[in-house]
Amino acid sequence: MSQTRIKICCIQDAEEVKLAVRCGASALGFVSAMPSGPGPIAENLIAKIVPTVPPGVASFLLTSKQDVASIIEQQRRLRTSVLQIVDAVSIETLQELRHALPGIGLVQVIHVRGTESVDEAVSIAPHVDAILLDSGNPSLPVKVLGGTGKTHDWALSKEIVDRCGKPVFLAGGLKAENVRGAIERVRPYAVDVCSGVRTNGLLDEKKLVAFMEAVLNSAD
Repeated sequence: MSQTRIKICCIQDAEEVKLAVRCGASALGFVSAMPSGPGPIAENLIAKIVPTVPPGVASFLLTSKQDVASIIEQQRRLRTSVLQIVDAVSIETLQELRHALPGIGLVQVIHVRGTESVDEAVSIAPHVDAILLDSGNPSLPVKVLGGTGKTHDWALSKEIVDRCGKPVFLAGGLKAENVRGAIERVRPYAVDVCSGVRTNGLLDEKKLVAFMEAVLNSAD
């Protein structure tokens, strides 16, 4: 099995960029405004931090926007290499984004809540570069679009990996203690972690190193 890649999300400042990259992250996530949950930072701060991400490390903008014009404007302003769309959008929206933003990666988040999530991922997959599986709930009165710190049904995640034909990022409640089991169960392209490597909201080097080691050991 090839080595599972690691995305560190909820980056707060340039020092967290340096720490995450030094420990082996291949992608970093920057959270813009969300209806709920931890991690969002101001767009002017994202714009200052993104240029500090070194070549070869992907920068993901997590956006809760759903209309094409707003998403395009946001990406052009913040200039990340990847758009991570955390709420549902139409296939037509994805096609328009692809046309308007050539060279920018498109990653659609699927919140895994039941077998319908498998069908959703399979239908969306041809129109994006990757799928990211998380444990939110967009149907709540105040949408939860990530950052729950909770796992979901990895059997469904495995089915999505097997059927969607695109790289799959696995998120949702991952930490050093369970990430090896998650990788062995799901076989994702990458894992994505936020709260599992933080203490009081700040990136914790000890937790980060333990997480990285657990991922590396999953390839043994």
